[in-house]
This record gives sequence, C-alpha cells and structure tokens, in this order.
Amino acid sequence: MITIRSRGWSLRAACVAMGLLLSSAHASAAVLKIATLSPDGSSWMRVMRAAATDIETQTAGRVVFKFYPGGVMGSDDAVLRKIRIGQLQGGAMGGGALVGAYPDAQVYNLPMKFHSFEEVDYVRQRMDEKIIAGYEQGGFVTFGLAEGGFAYIMSKSPISTMDDLQARKVWVPSSDPGTLLSVKAFGVNPIPLTLSDVLAGLQTGLVDTVATSPIGAIALQWHTQVKYMTDAPVMYFYAVLAIDKKVFQRLSKDDQAIVTQRMTRAFHDIDKQNRSDNVGAYDALLKQGIQLVPVTDEQRKVWYDKARIAEINLANEGIVSRPALGELNGYLREVRTLPAETR
Repeated sequence: MITIRSRGWSLRAACVAMGLLLSSAHASAAVLKIATLSPDGSSWMRVMRAAATDIETQTAGRVVFKFYPGGVMGSDDAVLRKIRIGQLQGGAMGGGALVGAYPDAQVYNLPMKFHSFEEVDYVRQRMDEKIIAGYEQGGFVTFGLAEGGFAYIMSKSPISTMDDLQARKVWVPSSDPGTLLSVKAFGVNPIPLTLSDVLAGLQTGLVDTVATSPIGAIALQWHTQVKYMTDAPVMYFYAVLAIDKKVFQRLSKDDQAIVTQRMTRAFHDIDKQNRSDNVGAYDALLKQGIQLVPVTDEQRKVWYDKARIAEINLANEGIVSRPALGELNGYLREVRTLPAETR
C-alpha cells in the first residue's frame, strides 16, 4: 500500500511539475500584439496569420503574434501611441502613417508621381531597401513593403476636371499630413477623417469623394456608396508591418532570424498578390455598375501641374526630403527614356 501511495504521489507530483513547466513556458513567450485597420478575413490578414502560426511552431512557442484587425485599436495615430507606451508591439499600416519615424516614408505616395506599374517596379527595385533602412533608423523593424496599389478617385458625382474635384467634399486620412498638404495644392478643402469613419461619412454626406485602391474600396465597403471612378490613378501607396525595434531586439538572435525570414516571405507574397487582386477588383467594380469617368489629355496635364506644386510644397515643408525626392525623380527620368520592352 505504501508503494502504491508513493507511486500515486509521484505521478501527481510529475503532473504538477509538467503543468508548471508548460505554464512557465507560455508565460515566458514573447507575445507581439499587432494592430491593423485591415479587416479580418482579408487576404492581408490570412497571409499574416499563416506566417504567425509558422513562427510560433518554428520557435517552439517562444514567439506568439496576437492580431487586432479591423481598426479595433483605433486609427494609425492611436496605434502608434499605444506602441510608444507598450500596449502594442507593432502595427500593419500604410507607409505614410510612419512619417514621424521616417519622413521619407511617403516618397512613393506623392500625387500622380507614377504613370505605370513598370515605373513603380523600376523605382522600388532601387529604393525599397533604403526605405526599410530608414524605418529601422526611426525605431521600427519592417519586413518589406507590400503594395497597396494605385488609388483612384471614387465619388458620388462624376469628376473629370479640376473644377469638378474642387466642388466636392473630399476625404483625407486624419493621420497623414502629406496627403492633407497635397490635396490643398489641388485647391480642395479636404475633410480629415479616420479610416473607420469614412463609410459613415459617405452614408451621411459628410464626404462624397474618396481616393483608394479597388481592393480597398471593396474591403471597406466604400464601393456601396459611390457611383463613379475617375480614370486617372492619383497616388501609389504601400503598407508595412512595423514592430518596435527595442521589442524585436529582446528576442533571441535565432528567433529574430525566424521572424524576419517568415514575415519577409509573407510580405513578398502580399506584395505580389495585391497587384493581381487590384486588377480583379477594378474589373469587379465596373461589373457592379461603377462608371469609369474619362479624363482628357488637357485636363490630365492640369492635374500633373497641380501635383508638381504639391511636390514642391511637401519638400519646402520638410515632409519629404529633397535628396529622396531627387533620387526618385532621377530614377523616373531613367525609366521613361528606356524602350518599353526593357523596363
């Protein structure tokens, strides 16, 4: 009896010890809380969640990602504040949201800067690494840039001229000073709203015009409130997953390498997938009855002239540095002189 009791107590002690070990391992895991405005169920979230699952497995549970999608943590500004005080460890957001950490983050976002995806690819092959390094100097680790695509003007009434645009109630992101200044250069009185407030703004008439990518319009349900899309891409934009560098460096070197390798692959996949998704979404919008509004070459030149004024204003205000702007313009001059088949 004594032997049986001893074995029983030994078995209980072993179970308790195992439970304590498992509890200790879970407690010591680095939990990276990541917020994003991207809706849950979007391709963006599916790819990030798959990468996070792989990372948790490859690190034996030492690194765990916890996502807060759909804007539940507030605007990009709110997310950045929560990162600073340690409530969050990172955010997946548009590059322009991080201008406080790296002003040249929005050099790609200048209005009407790129005329084609061939130009985008030529420039990004030469400048992406510099932008990633700039984020790191500003205190954030990123894993590559994920294309958001070209933003188009979408509106309740057709817009084909500058006069049309100036008569509209145009939304701009409340956390993006560069876009605010750019829109003002077009003679527009912008209405700043957080991303989560735009749908209600369209429904109530607070705003009647937005600029977003085709997949953005569908994912955010804005396409249900507009009737027209102007056939002139007004801006190229991208997004990143930015993690507080100090938090990231607390991980072991091996775990840093695992996270970097897997998330870099994820963002490469998102970057490629978003381009094809945008093509499909563009076609879907037209099939659903959104009318494409043509812009004449004469009017397009007027828009380009306004965009040039906006660019000068951004450089004068220090929102984009002159060296970064000069480098971008240099690459664009190069690619525009190349034969189309070599771009």
